[in-house]
Amino acid sequence: MSTVHHYRSNLRDVFFNLFEFLDVGRRVLGREPFASLDEETARETLKQFERVCSQDLAAAFAASDRDPPKLGPDGEAILPESLKRAMQSYYDGGWHLFEIPTHLGGVGAPPSLVWASFEMVVGSCPASAFYLFGSFMGRVIDRLGTPSQRARYLPHMIERRWGAAMVLTEPDAGSDVGAGRTRARHVDGDVWEIEGTKRFITNGDYDSVENVVHLVLARPEGGAVGTKGLSLFIVPKYWVNEDGSLGERNGWRCTKLEKKMGLRASVTCEIVYGGDVPARGLLVGEVHDGIRQMFHVIEQARMAVGMKSLSTLSTGYLNALAYTKERVQGPDLTRAAEKDSPRVPIIAHADVRRMLMLQKSHAEGMRALALWVASLQDEIEQQGGHGHAKGLDRLNDLLLPLIKGFNSERAFELLSVSLQCYGGAGYVEDFPAEQYLRDQKIDSLYEGTTHIQSLDLFFRKVARDGGATLGGLFERVRGTLDSAEGGDALAGERALLATALDDLQAIYMGMLAKVGESVHHVGLQGNRVLMATAETVIGWLLVRHAAVALSKRGAATGDDAAYYDGKVASARFFCREVLPNVTHARTFVERSAMDLMDLPVDVF
Repeated sequence: MSTVHHYRSNLRDVFFNLFEFLDVGRRVLGREPFASLDEETARETLKQFERVCSQDLAAAFAASDRDPPKLGPDGEAILPESLKRAMQSYYDGGWHLFEIPTHLGGVGAPPSLVWASFEMVVGSCPASAFYLFGSFMGRVIDRLGTPSQRARYLPHMIERRWGAAMVLTEPDAGSDVGAGRTRARHVDGDVWEIEGTKRFITNGDYDSVENVVHLVLARPEGGAVGTKGLSLFIVPKYWVNEDGSLGERNGWRCTKLEKKMGLRASVTCEIVYGGDVPARGLLVGEVHDGIRQMFHVIEQARMAVGMKSLSTLSTGYLNALAYTKERVQGPDLTRAAEKDSPRVPIIAHADVRRMLMLQKSHAEGMRALALWVASLQDEIEQQGGHGHAKGLDRLNDLLLPLIKGFNSERAFELLSVSLQCYGGAGYVEDFPAEQYLRDQKIDSLYEGTTHIQSLDLFFRKVARDGGATLGGLFERVRGTLDSAEGGDALAGERALLATALDDLQAIYMGMLAKVGESVHHVGLQGNRVLMATAETVIGWLLVRHAAVALSKRGAATGDDAAYYDGKVASARFFCREVLPNVTHARTFVERSAMDLMDLPVDVF
């Protein structure tokens, strides 16, 4: 085991989700708009990509952490050679084209396969993942830009492997995006000049590409206050002429690189727009609708962060599992009093097994949630894209805060459990566990903190449509219970799921009553509501996974038999050990009181 070859994928579980549970091969592949792919090709492509990630990208994981980017004298971020080599391998293999639609020269893979491949990128070298954001940003310009803007940037942005960054946060406007002070002054046509300072910009500048394209939120002169007054602008490092050729250096500079706890190889920087040289940009779509446009990027980023957390937990668990099989320490507890009892691998110890199954069931559950949502995105695309599949759009939007908020919050807790499996060895750099923990912590902070996800879930996703979409989700869970999916073998797990569902429904009803007393109850209990919702949905999916595994177990042999047994074990453990959390959350919600908000500040 080493940090160089640290990454352990779980392609078997990915394939189970995609092809045995979600049936992507039959429902999606070979059908428009994904007619060019079939299941055999998809499987082989993901296998090949796994090799690239586990060998080439993973090699930069620890090396770039120990030798992070530096700010050059000209204000350009200089990446370590290990990271440049990793990304070069990715691009040379044409992997950036996997998500690109065919009309832009790409493969046109469905979202389910794209997110499955992204899990491997972000698990093998998380710092590299957002340097590779240019392909997605090209898709955003293709969707939202005017014909002339598309002609400037596409397909050059993809073919020439330009970088890209989303630019929202300011020194005095973090989560409160609407408080942003960056200004935009109209020059001519769709050309504007941007002036202001942005902070904590992920991969806002780096030297391994010929251009870095920013999508920047700024307030036009005379624009309304708050988020409604923000517009979105394409602001490149080097100006892009109408024919797509590069012009002069544009007027923005990277002025600071943050020194961070983790994810050190990812440039987190301060960007100053304007000054001696104007920072020119194009108004996206020539419409002033910035926050709605940026949400296309924000929601992609939130899903990506949730995938990052689950992938880090998954490889963390698999590394810990390998260690516990090899590390011999102490006797079996049943023979601890015998002086001559043999020493055993620590996986024989009950507490270690508990820690391992806690990680396994959550990693598989988070993947189940993320890839199910990705399959909903497949269906949305099959129905014409976002805006053409209203019910699925709303369900997708409802579930995104769960992927981002639950995965990022719970993964950090469980990566601590993963490190614990090593004992003291997990605390040193010889093993990847300590870096997993450091690199993952940012996930509950950026792209909206966990509580922002909770507020988004309660107010924007549940309350806005009167709970209709949430009710539809509950009906899906109820359908599994009513149909006795999994038969007698899973009767106990379905009973635990039924209790969790009843308690979750009571939580939402209780919260509606509490909000009538004070909206602060959402602030006090919102995180519990989000976590309870995610645990119930994940429990439901794991029960359904177990039902599929049981149906296939009889004909399975060898590794497949062990895998299906593991799927059933995950569902049973999660239902027994995790779903009771929902009952506890109900108790807290029903007891929610305002005394904490009534305390004077001096008490704290």
